[in-house]
Amino acid sequence: MTFEFATASRIIFGPGTFQQASAIVPSLGRRALVVTGKSAARAQRLVEQLKLAGASAEVCCLAGEPTTDAVRAGVEQAHAADCDCVIALGGGSAIDAAKAIAGLLTNGGELEDYLEVIGRAQPLTKPAAPLLAIPTTAGTGAEVTRNAVLASPEHRVKASLRSPHLLPRVALVDPELTLDLPPALTASTGMDALTQLIEPYVCGRANPLTDALCIEGMRRAARSLRRAYEHGADKSAREDMALASLFGGLALANAGLGAVHGFAAPIGGMFPAPHGAVCAALLPGVMAANVRALRERMPDSPALRRYEEVARLLTDRPQATAEDGVAWTAELCRALEIPPLRLWGLGALDVNAVVPKAMQASSMKANPVQLSEAELRDVLAAAR
Repeated sequence: MTFEFATASRIIFGPGTFQQASAIVPSLGRRALVVTGKSAARAQRLVEQLKLAGASAEVCCLAGEPTTDAVRAGVEQAHAADCDCVIALGGGSAIDAAKAIAGLLTNGGELEDYLEVIGRAQPLTKPAAPLLAIPTTAGTGAEVTRNAVLASPEHRVKASLRSPHLLPRVALVDPELTLDLPPALTASTGMDALTQLIEPYVCGRANPLTDALCIEGMRRAARSLRRAYEHGADKSAREDMALASLFGGLALANAGLGAVHGFAAPIGGMFPAPHGAVCAALLPGVMAANVRALRERMPDSPALRRYEEVARLLTDRPQATAEDGVAWTAELCRALEIPPLRLWGLGALDVNAVVPKAMQASSMKANPVQLSEAELRDVLAAAR
């Protein structure tokens, strides 16, 4: 048995830990670029904390999913303001953008030098600028992953900047920062977290360390996602989901994913669809297709036994079958009012364009069973 596990140099978790940010930043640099969402107001409390601690900051706002243009603009802003460290405050979009900016600040060159698929995929040779990642959603686990996924509007694809150098120096996870998430965002990000616990557990690259994280994460998400959606101020539910998101990030970065994320990459590049919403719409269908294909073509596969364990964890029923897990997930999506993919512009004719791209996605390679083009087409059509 051989495996590798890498993550952020330091992880700080717990309610109220956001207050530690001002004490952490001076050890990272003199002046920080704070990368956040579309509103600078979200970062105001952090900027004020930093001022009281004698540190200074420049705020960089991003609207929507991170794009290659936004990262280039962020790098220019950081250079102009003489920033030597980066703070990400937001969801996966802000954190991915911040990781890319931090990597380019120290490695120089152009973004295309390092991007996969649409660039030259050269390795980053120098450590990124020190990065403090503070998630304000519970979904992507981007605070502990080594890649930054960026949309390229001109290519209509999403491409990754990937390197161990992109791992944040510190991941600070405060569940209280998610208390004001609206229900729809709680649902989509929470389903992303659940997806990123199920896929690494059943994928072909699972290992005992990621298994332990996935099992505990699925247990917490199963008991708390609907509660966080229905009662946003429930601190216990928010803490469970913050941990589920963190564990999912640790697992996916050190094992792999599967067909849900294989689809999410091209769909996210072609349509203005948030990553979590795409994963949520696809998860039940992908689970069903995988279980059916495993029963038909690989009935002795360990992955089928793992889907049965997923079902037991989700339903809290020791006799649950893999199909029961699929049904539980589909019912959860109905309860969370997950919208179909056509809401984001995916038309019936787009299915044939998406499927070949999904088959080439890196995440698809770790799926526990190779799904045919027809099977993938059926999954996508049902999610539309």
